[in-house]
Amino acid sequence: MSNKRSTLEKLIMSNDIWRASSINADVHNGIPSTYSLLDQHLYGGGWPQDGLTELLLNKLGIGELRLLTPALAKLSQEQNRWLLWVSPPHIPYAPALAKAGIDLSKILIVNTTSHVDMLWVLEKALSSKSCSAVLAWPDFLSAEKASTEKKSTEKARTKQIPQLEKHLRRLQIASKEGQCLGILFRNNSAAKNASPAELRIQLQAQVAVSEHSRLKVKVLKRKGGWPSDFLDIEFNDHLNLMTPDFSELQINNHSDSLPDCLSPKDAQKNAPIDTYSSHHLNPHL
Repeated sequence: MSNKRSTLEKLIMSNDIWRASSINADVHNGIPSTYSLLDQHLYGGGWPQDGLTELLLNKLGIGELRLLTPALAKLSQEQNRWLLWVSPPHIPYAPALAKAGIDLSKILIVNTTSHVDMLWVLEKALSSKSCSAVLAWPDFLSAEKASTEKKSTEKARTKQIPQLEKHLRRLQIASKEGQCLGILFRNNSAAKNASPAELRIQLQAQVAVSEHSRLKVKVLKRKGGWPSDFLDIEFNDHLNLMTPDFSELQINNHSDSLPDCLSPKDAQKNAPIDTYSSHHLNPHL
């Protein structure tokens, strides 16, 4: 009996045996998303501190960056490392990022001219240990940039997707070596392909039901859990606030009371500008 017991203990201690009871033994605290419903479904209670995360969507500007800004703000405030943006499809709107609490001095933007260059930059940046997070849009490289490869937009995308799938494992290893969070914004069609990314989340635009914008989020792959149902995430904003109807508002003309040196046209020109009005905001934040 003792021999059998010692044999069993040796098997349990072997590195070849995985014990379900130790599934949370190496759990590291995640970076809180600040959305409690989402954090409940993320390993470690937040975004991974390293490794690849894929956000899958069909259309840009549905709130994908607003989902990330609390975590990016925390990284920029607590770590003296770069937040690297690789070939963003639109110029990041600095005032909105600053308003979200992101330290703008930590942001570094690199624009590449081809998919090959993008993959090279990603691997080097992820493994460099000089970046706390690296964001990239490999499936949304603009047609202008893709044309430098002397391919049409459709052919360039067709060529790029297998190339990206081939390099994903290298990017995953690089992000682990550099202790860096790698975030890839990918087309929703990539969901049908396997991926070594630790976290894969599908995003869908949500119909507005209040003044706050919303986003549907579905966790497709995560550590220590099964895929989730769609989660309804509500942002703390007022982007859906209805503009009052001023069509029947009567305005008295007080131009006669203005100083001679300040005409009504000049008065309008010198009026204070609301920096964060809706027509100034970048829709992709």
